Amino acid sequence: MPTINLTTIVSAPAERCFNLSRSIDFHMHTSYRTKEKAIAGVRTGLINKGETVTWKARHFGILQTLTSEITQMESPDFFEDCMVKGAFKSIKHMHTFEQNGGQTIMKDVFEFESPLGILGKLFNKTILMNYMKRFLLERNQEIKRVAECEEWKKYL
Repeated sequence: MPTINLTTIVSAPAERCFNLSRSIDFHMHTSYRTKEKAIAGVRTGLINKGETVTWKARHFGILQTLTSEITQMESPDFFEDCMVKGAFKSIKHMHTFEQNGGQTIMKDVFEFESPLGILGKLFNKTILMNYMKRFLLERNQEIKRVAECEEWKKYL
């Protein structure tokens, strides 16, 4: 199963990073290129354990929907979201936040599996892995930028 591991150091409290990471409004802000919109479930504010959100977005020119559930949460240190419906065979995204002095070590482990057997595996290696990594890196850099200034107050 393809896995993306990212670490981002943020000069802000872990709780702020944790909350920005589960903010529906902030997610829509960071995914402006794919025009992601929350269309069902939690559609604004902070998503919590046991809650779902359904996203509508355009990826690779195709309009898609994906429903994700927060399956685990230990505030403000960890949460996990898993796809419950969508184009992928599976998605699991684990987010951890470790306070270290005045900084937060934010870690993402993003596991995904495409459908279509060998064709899906080929698509993962040639296109999807880089696409998803870039998407998550851009999002994390925006979390860092917003958490380190006063702009975070717009979302929390």
